[in-house]
Amino acid sequence: MNIEQLAKNLTLSSNDIWVANNQRAIAFPEDGHSECEQVEEKSFWFYHRNNCLIDTMKNFSPQGTIFDIGAGNGYVSKALSQAGFNSVAVEPGMIGAQNAKNKGLTVICSSLEDAGFFANSLSAIGLFDVLEHIEAEKDFLLQIKSILKIGGKLYLTVPAYQFLWSTEDEITGHFRRYTLNKLTKKLVNLGYKINYSSYFFSFLPLPIFLLRTIPSKLGWRQEGSLETTRKEHNVQPGLFNHLLNQYLELELSFIKSKRQIPFGGSCLVVAEKATNS
Repeated sequence: MNIEQLAKNLTLSSNDIWVANNQRAIAFPEDGHSECEQVEEKSFWFYHRNNCLIDTMKNFSPQGTIFDIGAGNGYVSKALSQAGFNSVAVEPGMIGAQNAKNKGLTVICSSLEDAGFFANSLSAIGLFDVLEHIEAEKDFLLQIKSILKIGGKLYLTVPAYQFLWSTEDEITGHFRRYTLNKLTKKLVNLGYKINYSSYFFSFLPLPIFLLRTIPSKLGWRQEGSLETTRKEHNVQPGLFNHLLNQYLELELSFIKSKRQIPFGGSCLVVAEKATNS
């Protein structure tokens, strides 16, 4: 793939990572990617999200390479690549970009704005728990639409339900949580066509509300440690882990058959660029 034909502001660096010629500073802690990488590999949450995305893309296939915007350490891009999809990790932080490169991926170290992708140049874009971090949401989605080809796919996941807002959302830099109805309406109003939408992690709203939202509102839950995050994401072998895996397989069966899960802790949407306007 010739990245230079897709973007005007990128140069291949000595470590074989494409970098923006004028890279602006990013507001992300330097150790954030390292901490996230320690959680990802053993996390039921990241693992299940990858499985949901892969099955969704098998149902609604991209007609070309998937550009994973805000790719972090490249955990999703690697899974997509292993599943047979072409993917490029686009990550503005150099630590995350290098971690992604170490996974054998094609990597662009740049924000979407700094890369300078040409209009109508990309066949597919992934925003996997990225949109909630973008304050100017409408402008960002319009920019995504401008660089997609007509019929190009947008694969999108975001956290669900504003009533589940907690200290964790503030710490991780979220501006909002979503409902499927509002999210899909927004996309349609911006010129996207919805191919598929569903909630997933349908068992999570209640524990999030009880263990995060209520304690946060009462001032009991403060910034969590890396060890706390690991414990929340890493389910030990045993009966609960067996039941959890059975439940997650049930969710996957819904997604594989293109059925909609009516509620959950996350939203999943596949949209395509319908018009140039």
